[in-house]
Amino acid sequence: MNHLSKTEKQLLRSIRKQTAKANSDNISRTKAYEQFFRKHPEIQWAFLAGMVSRNAGWNMCDLEGIWFSRLLGRKYRRHLFLTYEEANWRIFQDAFPQLLLYHYSTRYGRPLFHLGRFFFITQFMTKAWNAFWKQGNRENLVTALIINEQNIIEKPVIKKQSFVFHSLLFFLQDWMHFSTVLFPTCTGVLYGSSVSHFRNIDERIKLGKRLAGLLFSEELFPLFLEFSCRTEPTGARFDYEQYRKKPRRRETPMLRKVYPVISHKVEKTEQWDRYRRVRRKWLTEPEWEENPQLTEWYDHKQKQLHIAVLVKDWLGFIRK
Repeated sequence: MNHLSKTEKQLLRSIRKQTAKANSDNISRTKAYEQFFRKHPEIQWAFLAGMVSRNAGWNMCDLEGIWFSRLLGRKYRRHLFLTYEEANWRIFQDAFPQLLLYHYSTRYGRPLFHLGRFFFITQFMTKAWNAFWKQGNRENLVTALIINEQNIIEKPVIKKQSFVFHSLLFFLQDWMHFSTVLFPTCTGVLYGSSVSHFRNIDERIKLGKRLAGLLFSEELFPLFLEFSCRTEPTGARFDYEQYRKKPRRRETPMLRKVYPVISHKVEKTEQWDRYRRVRRKWLTEPEWEENPQLTEWYDHKQKQLHIAVLVKDWLGFIRK
């Protein structure tokens, strides 16, 4: 630290403070990502992260909604929430300092990515940011950040919480819609993509690349941006269900009404690139799905969920 300039030391303190404040819960993360994108639209990953963060909030609040609360036990729902919370907290804790370093690099007119080591940012990402600074290839930066975020959570979340991701109940939720990311529009039409093997890092990276391609497609991007700008994130699915032709009543609560702020232990982010190589297939172009419009699919999945709950209630009644 002694070799740093006074300005650099001030920047480090400011970035730590801003990151801690914005990383308090799902809502603050979503807002921070999307506000950053509006300042720096060239950093497309920030918008992707914001829209995926909205989905995480909807999944969290589903657990306390009128359907999943009848289908899953309180203890398991709590553990699932904490798993989602930790994954999203870890990604933000690593990624937001990177975004802020880019912001200050633009302000001072010189790259400041060498300061990433004070936030345990990997060499893989430091190289990616420096390459973006010189060449400006947005797609390459998005891909690098997707690769990085999935590696960040691989060991401390996906592997550590393996009993959650192997459980029968997780497969039930996976079947319902938990592994599908939705991008809503203010017209009520839903778009998105799914991953069938959530525990597989290759599949999660594929999903991220497909989502980025969908989000920034020329025809649909203005619709997604309009939704983001018009819609305050609350964590409830009513955020987008209000735009449906037949709006639903609120079936899930707002996040801050049911979940407290979780205190996480700030620790060193794992330097995954020191022992795990970057696979060539992680860098390839994403496979485009035939039809990313999921409006009817979503309605069908909701009906399946409702039937599953009603059957469970009926079986419970019969046993009495």
